[in-house]
Amino acid sequence: MTSEQAMEVIPRLPTLYDEPFSDSSQIPTFLVSKLAKEHVGVSLSGDGADELFCGYDRYQIARKLGMLPLPLRVAMAKGISAISPETWSNLAACLPGRKRSNNIGQKLHKGARLLTSRSQDELYLQLVSHHSDASALLIGAKEPSTLLAGDTPDLIGLSSIQRAMALDLMTYLPDDILVKVDRSSMGVSLETRLPFLDHRIVQFAWSLPQSIKLKDGQTKWPLRQVLYRYVPRDLIERPKMGFSIPLDQWLRHSLRDWAESLLDESRLKKEGFFHSGPIRAIWSEHLSGKRNWAPLLWSVLMFQAWLEDNV
Repeated sequence: MTSEQAMEVIPRLPTLYDEPFSDSSQIPTFLVSKLAKEHVGVSLSGDGADELFCGYDRYQIARKLGMLPLPLRVAMAKGISAISPETWSNLAACLPGRKRSNNIGQKLHKGARLLTSRSQDELYLQLVSHHSDASALLIGAKEPSTLLAGDTPDLIGLSSIQRAMALDLMTYLPDDILVKVDRSSMGVSLETRLPFLDHRIVQFAWSLPQSIKLKDGQTKWPLRQVLYRYVPRDLIERPKMGFSIPLDQWLRHSLRDWAESLLDESRLKKEGFFHSGPIRAIWSEHLSGKRNWAPLLWSVLMFQAWLEDNV
């Protein structure tokens, strides 16, 4: 996929989603749906399998962090944070075999914030957030109370991994993944079906012991046993890959003028939703290459594009 193809899709996003929707994989999802529609009228999606059978790597983070005492984690976080992200990235770039830093410093600093988490819910919120204090970017508003912040469900009796999976089933899956796939596919009149979310499969998955879903470090163990009967192992035993695009680079180059127009300082001040100072500082830091703010910027840009289309 090229940035030119992405630019052809971007003007359609506010109408396609009919709300500010900022998962950047919405672009390749739309293009894949468009391609599939050339051959079929109905498609099957594997969405839901990760949430039901412990497929995401982040599910194991809480368990591993729980093995370390909080004072030790806090001390480690202070040590990491004492060195700037830029310095960490420069040091990493000097290591043998590394040609570029890939924002390792930013990842280490985010990891430091995770180390200081005092609860499972705090850790989960840190993992899924693009900014540590989103309210600081908004004018006269605070983040609303949600299932992730302020109105968290009890979910009594679940382990740290099971709790993260349950929260994903209640938030990330229905509010992000399913919205993305449904509106992308229906935007080209492609029907999508999700067999893993048949209520009988969901009930069966939750009846299985956690030790079977994640067995000897192997995620989605039951599904793999079924697939081995029908699919060659070399098509299964591969590193997990997200459906991502090089958004950070595109924003610095081919999408820069489009983004600059939506993030114009006078425009932000006139509209009155975002504090222009922090947004412009984040935008400048991203353009410099010091930090990768693409996920956060995309959220702001999708709101701005939706606002422009509906005012």
